[in-house]
Amino acid sequence: MTGRPTVLFVCVHNAGRSQMAAGYLKHLAGDRVTVLSAGSEPGGKVNPVAVQAMAEEGIDISGAVPKILTAGAVQESDVVITMGCGDTCPVFPGKRYEDWVLDDPAGQELGMVRGVRDEIKKRVQALVQELAG
Repeated sequence: MTGRPTVLFVCVHNAGRSQMAAGYLKHLAGDRVTVLSAGSEPGGKVNPVAVQAMAEEGIDISGAVPKILTAGAVQESDVVITMGCGDTCPVFPGKRYEDWVLDDPAGQELGMVRGVRDEIKKRVQALVQELAG
């Protein structure tokens, strides 16, 4: 990867996991990384419990809007991280793909969502280290 890498986070509804991951990466990497997120079946709004869990970390994702996954978003990304979107994510040669197995926070209470948030934070911190490598 030369220049500034682009990372795309993908989950089904683009309302919880992928938005939390994008929030962390923007927070931790700043302008050193271009951050995208999308969903294979985007929801109408970001999960309010995910927004609350991230606010506890000082990260505001309340302005995020779920977006549909496009082939173009995958093509422009260097790293594509999927979170339970199965086979709906288009695959292009030369891209780095990772699948993060994480529980879906949709409809869950804050305590459970905090656990998902904390696991995402660990993985994003490791990703930042790799990209800085």
